[in-house]
Amino acid sequence: MAYADQVFRQTCLDILHNGVRDDNLTVRPHWEDGTPAHTIKKFGVVNRYDLSREFPILTLRRTYWKSAVDELLWIWQKKSNNVHDLSSHIWDAWADETGSIGKAYGYQLGVKHHYKEGDMDQVDRVLYDLKHNPASRRILTNLYNFADLSEMALYPCAYSMTFNVSGDTLNAILNQRSQDMLAANNWNVVQYAVLVHMFAQVSGLKAGELVHVIADCHIYDRHIPIIERMLDEPEHPAPTFTVDPSVTDFYAFTKDSFTLKDYTYSPFEDKIPIAI
Repeated sequence: MAYADQVFRQTCLDILHNGVRDDNLTVRPHWEDGTPAHTIKKFGVVNRYDLSREFPILTLRRTYWKSAVDELLWIWQKKSNNVHDLSSHIWDAWADETGSIGKAYGYQLGVKHHYKEGDMDQVDRVLYDLKHNPASRRILTNLYNFADLSEMALYPCAYSMTFNVSGDTLNAILNQRSQDMLAANNWNVVQYAVLVHMFAQVSGLKAGELVHVIADCHIYDRHIPIIERMLDEPEHPAPTFTVDPSVTDFYAFTKDSFTLKDYTYSPFEDKIPIAI
């Protein structure tokens, strides 16, 4: 059965059985009706996915992975902070009247910095180092720019990637300050698994491990009964993930450059409310 299902199930059960509730605290997130969105959480969750063995997508319910990839490309390729450049509406609640989410996510990746090799942004620096300095222990990106936080509609959740080349294999660590297990966990795992595959392919490397480090790993109060029903769903075998081998330029990837064969999932159709 799919390894991603096993990781998701174990993490959720740990939170439900051993987590800490914040019902006694004042919280920022709220539901659409204005009610505070409280959580039960675990601190410091670390999950590991071997991308050489299996693509980490849930089968307990459907993950709309093409939309997840579209958002990934919006941030990492287009380096955009405007929802008009995004096919889905997942960021609409945080956008202003012009469609901007402020100096967040893609904006940070597109800012050029000065290096001895020349001026380049964070994505191009990763591409440069993977090609020219694969032994470097400094290949990373960071979206959590304190100087710009006041001008962001939402502080970055998945904020840092650290890349490490071991032999002919590219491994990576995704650092996340906050994770909504039901609405966003597998969405982010799928996105950054695809990102590792992208960087690996254009650098002549193989995709290895994705290590997902989550500081505040939580389930929202209104998600608890949904999670409990979802965990009763049957698991299915993991699908086969392929990348178009003809793409050698990071900026040439599209959401159609990736294929999932035999993606079978449980028909779990519960509507998921989103805390804002």
